[in-house]
Amino acid sequence: MRVLLIGANGYIGRFVADRLLADPAVQLTALGRGDDADVRFDLASGSPGALTRFLDAVHPGVVVNCAGATRGGARELTHHNTVAVATVCEALRRSGCGARLVQIGCSAEYGPSQPGSSTAEDAVPRPGGPYGVSKLAATELVLGSGLDAVVLRVFSPAGPGTPAGSPLGRLAEAMRRAMQSGDGELKLGGLGAQRDFVDVRDVARAVHAASLSAAQGVINIGSGRAVRLRDAAAVLARVAGYGGALHELDGPPGALRPAIGHPRPDPDHAPPVAYPYPDGCGNWQQADVRTARDRLGWRPRIGLEESLADIWMEAACRI
Repeated sequence: MRVLLIGANGYIGRFVADRLLADPAVQLTALGRGDDADVRFDLASGSPGALTRFLDAVHPGVVVNCAGATRGGARELTHHNTVAVATVCEALRRSGCGARLVQIGCSAEYGPSQPGSSTAEDAVPRPGGPYGVSKLAATELVLGSGLDAVVLRVFSPAGPGTPAGSPLGRLAEAMRRAMQSGDGELKLGGLGAQRDFVDVRDVARAVHAASLSAAQGVINIGSGRAVRLRDAAAVLARVAGYGGALHELDGPPGALRPAIGHPRPDPDHAPPVAYPYPDGCGNWQQADVRTARDRLGWRPRIGLEESLADIWMEAACRI
């Protein structure tokens, strides 16, 4: 099976590449903006015609799109998350390869959920910010393209390679700084949000399963369990061996608060940052993952403690 992977050098893309390369039946070609890609191509600026010519030359059976942006203004997010997907869909329609498309979506497309509920794929999406809007628009383009396509709506990915700017990445960095300086207490803000964390390696397994399946439409990829960020912080402290006290800073979600792990003013660091989950999803998200089980034969295997231990291992190497 020939697979074209777009965004192989991204957070999720790297693990998808590893998973696909481990399958001896897969012939993988990586397309991206970096020098390490097999073929250099920028979806945000490249034309559908140029991508079509490449598809016709490589003739993949599956195209996996892990590319996209998580930060930036509305224009940048739209450019990288929506226009880029329109390019992929149009190129696949023009090409004679007949490839299946596996698109990586995001739980931010759903927006806020009722606390205690599990969000299924038939929930009406109400994204609360430009990132979720840009990803939802991409999903709608894929679903309306007429292609053989599936969108995996990934909830909150965690594990090795977690970006330092993500909530869990900031928690690990704050703990590292506290241990390095010998601080006996760590003041953290915005720990009330509850999110469905899923290990990035399990996400890669889901992509592999979706590539081999005939499933179409939207499929949630999550653990099926919401975890409060303060509970994740406690687990991280345990795996890190941090014996200090964790103090949560008060304040409503959305209020400006000191950056995680910087209770004292520090001119060498950025000014206070917002609530650590500015994804427009409110205080609660939990996936209903029955569709992934039934249509992909997929279940998460890696627990949050193992994911957090791997996040800490990488942070500790910076001491």
